[in-house]
This record gives sequence, structure tokens and C-alpha cells, in this order.
Amino acid sequence: MELRVLTDKCSGCGTCEVSCPFGAIGLVDGVAKVFETCVDCGACIDSCPEGALVLGVQAVGGVRVEEYRNIWVFAEQRDGALTRVAEQLMSKARELADVLGAKAEAVVIGHGVEDLCGRLIRQGADTVYLADDPQLAHYRTEPYARVLTDLIREKKPEIVLFGATVIGRDLAPRISQRLHTGLTADCTGLDIDESERLLLQTRPAFGGNVMATIVCPRHRPQMSTVRPGVMIARPPDDSRTGTVERVPVALEQQDLRVLVQEVVKEARRRAELEGARIIVSGGRGLGNAEGFRLIEELAAAIGGEVGASRAAVDAGWITQDHQVGQTGKTVHPDIYVACGISGAIQHQAGMKESKFIIAINKDAGAPIFRLADVGIVGDLYKVVPEIIKEINAAKAGSVV
Repeated sequence: MELRVLTDKCSGCGTCEVSCPFGAIGLVDGVAKVFETCVDCGACIDSCPEGALVLGVQAVGGVRVEEYRNIWVFAEQRDGALTRVAEQLMSKARELADVLGAKAEAVVIGHGVEDLCGRLIRQGADTVYLADDPQLAHYRTEPYARVLTDLIREKKPEIVLFGATVIGRDLAPRISQRLHTGLTADCTGLDIDESERLLLQTRPAFGGNVMATIVCPRHRPQMSTVRPGVMIARPPDDSRTGTVERVPVALEQQDLRVLVQEVVKEARRRAELEGARIIVSGGRGLGNAEGFRLIEELAAAIGGEVGASRAAVDAGWITQDHQVGQTGKTVHPDIYVACGISGAIQHQAGMKESKFIIAINKDAGAPIFRLADVGIVGDLYKVVPEIIKEINAAKAGSVV
């Protein structure tokens, strides 16, 4: 929405200038003028004796925001397999669309990926736009950006969601720049202001110490990248029906400046924390990188993945893909074991939804104990080896 002055009604009395708490309106040549600092709070509207101030929809570049409807998800796929974050975002889009009385729609780009359309419909999509072409078989920034930008201009969705993955973080900013709209990166929460049809985009700021809620009131579409794992993918509904619309792909030579000759996959295994049922995490209390050998041993004994706090990652003891927390990954395991982790609020934000939490820390006053279902106060280098010994003995059918 945009505050507008009806100049034929304005008498130049100055009441609005006095009433504005932000100094965002004043008299210019005897007529009220709205400045860029205006936040559309409406205080001046209530005070104007002439009814010369109104909140109306802004036109940007000849486009009016009320023309934009429906919620889109860029359904990222890798080698023909739908990513987990795409399923999570599709479920969230369905929820937001129901609030707005709009459609939840998905965009699939690739080659030989038609089979993904039915899965997205079962996950909540009313429409799936399919751009299937051999030139789109491998992700390349320019072709994908061209296809998606053209489709957004044609169909005019009011919200577009991307996963905050390597691809999503590369693609979304380029599209937002081409469309001259805003983008909120690495969101951890999404909600709707129903009165204004605004997407409330929550993300950590200032190193995770502050949670900011950001809106994009004057431009469309509203765009976000969302961290994998923060949304919950609901079970597919096999009774759902939807439509698949094929998108014509018209790429020019300037869109194909990069040629993919070979795809070489990294051999190193990355931590798959978002879908793990059991996670064993280590923190500053480990003291050094060698401590993660003990964490890995415990994780192997109980069939879990290895996680870490930000302090351990920042110290260089383990790679960033293991990080759990507000500036790392958000997880929902059945069992979460925190070893040597104090439990700062930033770490809790990434694991507090775990079904069962076990904390091991020699500091009895550590905040993690207030969240834990079971707390063990003690030196983890004494406690964890005993736990591993008991687990291995139980597996062997013997008693220690």
C-alpha cells in the first residue's frame, strides 16, 4: 500500500505534518507531499480534516500490486529428484495460500522431470508449471533465470519462494534484480498479514542475535529464500488433483554463454542433518577438533549424524555443513544429544523441536539443561566413553 495525496482536496493546513511521528510528510508549494521515509502508518489520514490522504495500491513501472496473485515455489530438483526443501516449501505454500484464498503453485525446470509434477500436486500444488528442455538438463544461472523471470512476468504471482540452497541463493537474487523487487534471504519463518496481503518474512540478523521480520509492501512478487529444515513437509495427499501446464522454453544465445561439458560430483560426504532421526552434536566444551572423534564414535554407535554448535564451526574443528542453530541448520530429530554445548538461544533455535533431548555438560547451570529431557552433569570425556561402552555391550547382548 502507498500513502497518496489527493491534491484537489488538500487545503495546505499542515495538520498532517504535525501529526506524522516520522516527519515523513510536509508542505511543498502549499500542498502536502509524502517523503520516502513514510511507513504508511496512517496517522496523518486520521488527522486530515479534508480527507485528502488515502492509502492506495502503488504502481511500480506501470504494474499494480493488486494484479499479482498466488504463491509460487521454485521446486528445485537434482538429477531428476525433488529436493527435500522443495517439499517443505510446497507444504508451506499450501498453508499460506489457504490463508490468502489463493492458489499454491510450483515451477519445475529441467529435462525429463515430468514425473515430479504429480508429487508436487500431492504435496499441495494446484498448478505445476513445467519447463522441460534438453538445454535445462543441468543448472545454469542464465537459462534458469531467463525462464523463471519470463514466467513470473506473464503469470504474476504475489509470492515466490526458493530454498536457501546453493542453487536457490544463486538464482533468487538475479531474478529479484531483473524484476526490480525485494528479496529476503535465509528466512526461518513465514507468515501472512491478511489485511495487507503481505508476506511476513522472519530471518536472523546481526549474527543471529536479533530476529527481524521483513515485508515488501511496494513491489511484487514478494520473494524469499528459506532455509532447509525450518518448514515441515506434510504427508502427501494422494487424493489431491491439479493441473500441469507446460512452459515454452525460448532461450537466446546470450542465455547460453556457459557450456556444461562434464559434471563431477564431490566425493566428500556432507552431513544430512535435516532428515536425521538421531543427531549427536559437539560444542565448545570439546576443547579441540580431536574431540569430534568421540562425537563420531557415539553417533556411529547409535546410528546418528554428527552435528555441531557455531562455536565449534567457527573454531575450525568441523565443517559448516554440520552446524545446528539459527545461523546453521534447523533440525527435528527423534533424539538430539548435545555434548559440551552450553545451549545459547541461537543454538536452541535450531534444535528445540527435537522430540527427546539429552545434554551432557560439566556446567550444571548451562542453559541447555532447561531444555533437555535428560541432563548429565559431568566431564563428557568420562561420560561419553561409558555410554558408548554400554551401547556396544547391549548390542553384543552382554552386560558391562
